[in-house]
Amino acid sequence: MTRIISGTAGGVRLDVPKVGTRPTSDRVREALFSSLGSTGMLDGTVVVDLYAGSGALGLEAISRGARACDLVEKGSKAAQIARRNADQVARAAGVRADVHAESVQAFLRRASRTYDVAFLDPPYDLADDALTADLALLRPLLAADALVIVERAKRSGSPNWHDAGLSAIRDRAFGDTALWWGEPRT
Repeated sequence: MTRIISGTAGGVRLDVPKVGTRPTSDRVREALFSSLGSTGMLDGTVVVDLYAGSGALGLEAISRGARACDLVEKGSKAAQIARRNADQVARAAGVRADVHAESVQAFLRRASRTYDVAFLDPPYDLADDALTADLALLRPLLAADALVIVERAKRSGSPNWHDAGLSAIRDRAFGDTALWWGEPRT
């Protein structure tokens, strides 16, 4: 069972697509959002959740104080589930995430918001150069003090932050899953 861990929508159950996605475990989400909470980075922020699947990362951010969130998921069934989840969280948190049923590249090419926090949880088999291209498209949309968090298989190695105009901050592994944190390079 996947659920919102904490905040105004804490305990709300989230539906998860049966195939085609890899939901972030509660353990990883709890560690991630504990770190974000300690920085105060979520209060009043604008968040984007790329490769959103069920939307769990972006919706957790809404529950914990983000003022706006875009969930981007090209799989039509997963996007439908993300919409249902966004509706449930909106009833509890009073803020509704916008769901975009399109590819990450298409969304980033037309997006006009400035994001404070970006989550990228691409399929583990996404090629490194494709991830770098996504990060490079994201870079102009980031606030100067934004955080970018990439979740991938530990064996995939660190994202190519430099070629995307970003800098690495830290990383942490949870079994086979790793989180890499980056920020805009100045």
